[in-house]
Amino acid sequence: MNEWISLGLGLVALYFGAEALVKGGAGLALRLGLTPLVIGLTVIAFGTSSPEMVVSVQAALTDNGAIAVGNVIGSNTCNIALILGLCALISPLRADLQMIRREVPIMIGVAVLALLVLADGHIARWEGGLLLAGLLVYTVVTVRQARAASAAGGDSAAGFNDELGQGKPLGLGLSIVAVLGGLAVLVVGSRLFVEGAVTLATRWGMSQMAIGLTIVAVGTSLPELATSLLAAIKRQGDVAIGNIVGSNIFNVLGILGVAALLRPLNAPDLAGVDLGLMMLVSLALLPVVRSGSRISRGEGAVLLALYGGYTFWLLRHSAP
Repeated sequence: MNEWISLGLGLVALYFGAEALVKGGAGLALRLGLTPLVIGLTVIAFGTSSPEMVVSVQAALTDNGAIAVGNVIGSNTCNIALILGLCALISPLRADLQMIRREVPIMIGVAVLALLVLADGHIARWEGGLLLAGLLVYTVVTVRQARAASAAGGDSAAGFNDELGQGKPLGLGLSIVAVLGGLAVLVVGSRLFVEGAVTLATRWGMSQMAIGLTIVAVGTSLPELATSLLAAIKRQGDVAIGNIVGSNIFNVLGILGVAALLRPLNAPDLAGVDLGLMMLVSLALLPVVRSGSRISRGEGAVLLALYGGYTFWLLRHSAP
């Protein structure tokens, strides 16, 4: 298949997959008694990270550790700087109080953990196991706290569908079908996009690490982009931000954990600036959401400019 056709089909599949995932997630939130924030942090965030999982696992199994690691680090940077930046330009994103107090600091802690395990350019199997254990603990604690808050009369998902303009919520069975179907379409769309993009990037002479940090990272982040943009347009900031924060947590703990368990990852070409920028944008998100509990259009523009400058630097230094 022509690489440009592959790119176009991938983008179309990503959009419709995101639509199905958001609608199914809304139905699950209502039927299971979870809050929109938790659905964004778990079901939707983990689901939209499935393309990153597929690509990184495939890369690990074929001894392309640089692509596996670069995909995760690049995706986390892209999620905050590019995706939240674009979403904030469309509509300033208001942050939930729980997001400020707990989720963003956890995401920052996970970013620090990524720095530690990648300090030597290698992730061993035992380190992968620790990362996965951390994901399990995080997920269990998040769901338990959400159910307790809901039982105590806290935030509910009752208005989730109306706020997203999704109309009458789906029943439990249809919600599950929509989530699973949306995830399947997202995975297929991401694979089509990445295959076309990698073919073009290889033809242009880019290194494996550069491909992982840019083309693959942005391509596998397109589900997060589509889902968060849709939520921003419908003025559901909790879903947009929760999707990104949850995805970044899952990318490090889940994807690097699974990939390293299958085969230890080597990424000797990972530069300090790549890890440093991921850490910088993660840290920057905390004061941003604390300034009026929202990400303004001006702050979104700064995030976008930062990502644009990094991409320009990376492409310039990876040129043959």
